Amino acid sequence: MSGGTLAALVGLVVVAALLGWLRWRRPVWYWLGFGWLATLVRLTGSFRSVMEACGLTEHPSRSRVWLAAAMDRVPERAVPKLRGLKITRSGLELRIKLLPGQEVLDFDAATERLRHSWRMHGVHVKALKPGYLIVRLIAYDVLRRVQMPRTVESEPLRVPVALRADGAVHVRDFRASPHELVIGATESGKSVYLRGLIKGLAAQRVALVGIDCKWGVELAPFARRLSALAYTPEDAGALLDVLVEEMTRRYELIRASQGLDPDLPMESLTSDVWGLPEDIRPVPLVLIVDEVAELFLIVSKADEKKRDHMVTQLVRLAQLGRAAAIYLEICGQRFGSELGSGATALRAQLSGRVAHRVNDEASAKMALGDISLRAVSAATAIAAERRGTAVIGLVTGGWARIRSPFVSLDEAAAACAKHEGLTPDIPSLEAFRPHRPAPAEIPVQATQNA
Repeated sequence: MSGGTLAALVGLVVVAALLGWLRWRRPVWYWLGFGWLATLVRLTGSFRSVMEACGLTEHPSRSRVWLAAAMDRVPERAVPKLRGLKITRSGLELRIKLLPGQEVLDFDAATERLRHSWRMHGVHVKALKPGYLIVRLIAYDVLRRVQMPRTVESEPLRVPVALRADGAVHVRDFRASPHELVIGATESGKSVYLRGLIKGLAAQRVALVGIDCKWGVELAPFARRLSALAYTPEDAGALLDVLVEEMTRRYELIRASQGLDPDLPMESLTSDVWGLPEDIRPVPLVLIVDEVAELFLIVSKADEKKRDHMVTQLVRLAQLGRAAAIYLEICGQRFGSELGSGATALRAQLSGRVAHRVNDEASAKMALGDISLRAVSAATAIAAERRGTAVIGLVTGGWARIRSPFVSLDEAAAACAKHEGLTPDIPSLEAFRPHRPAPAEIPVQATQNA
């Protein structure tokens, strides 16, 4: 072997090793630099054969049948038209024109076959407009190492909290989905999801209210940004009563502005606080319940009446809170009908659903069963080492996998301290405003030598 051949061979080995390292450690760089070209060649060269193999073709039109008969040929089956292609950070987006008689579900049922045919990590289908759909081909596991985009549009009551498996950013939108249920077992990433949400809300003009019946260990670090915090079920019951009264006052404010004056323009009528003038509009309020199961538990028969009243108040807030700009974020390790009366009624009002890894299938069914049985299976299949991974119900319909970026407790607490000045003053909640006592001195007991 000559020296030039050996050098060329060594160079090829080095290049292959570098590409392999990039593909594993920097999949975005690999995809944008090299991967897209190989995938594009594979896709364009095999599009027709893959459509035929996946059963996504249709009978040819009559004109094609007549033309083939005139030329003494066998007419080919019609193939969906590829009308556009876009290279993205995580893969490719195909714009496909459907054939007559086809629907989006035909492509959705073939996603696994398309994924293997084109050697992609994932395939996601979305309807675009009648007759057209978008097929997203994901080149690598975007949830293995979550990297949120550097610039994400931030709007009031909209917080980017996670990355979806199709590469899109999942935004918690309180206006579109007022109330949300978040479940997850211990070490599933539920707390990280909650920290990211609180960190994003801390920078907005919104009142944060917490109920943490685990003696405040989860929400107390954010006390400087909280307008109210309850540590025990007894305090939680009193706080819920005050919140219902606050909601009633907001409804009375809306009613007072609803066209009682005959000279009031019709366009000034409103049925929620967002239609009120800004100078009298109440500040939005987000109630975060960290462990909802603690509110349902009772020790004795005498506690049942208190529990029922507390749950009733929580259900009332869920039913009527949206128009009063009061939103609920209900979190728990489990959530099922076994919690008692009121659990199913509360769940029915929580339109947003986030299910991290759970220990029982009943909790997954309670959260996602009315969305999709495939979503329930996906939630129960989350691996223990994939903390932060969850299955969500989409506002637009369907479901998706997401994973939250890691947010440390210190990082979220620092954001709350930084934006402490944004904490609104709500007189009715002053009695529940968390105080920040000076750190207590830890007594040190001196030991004596024997």
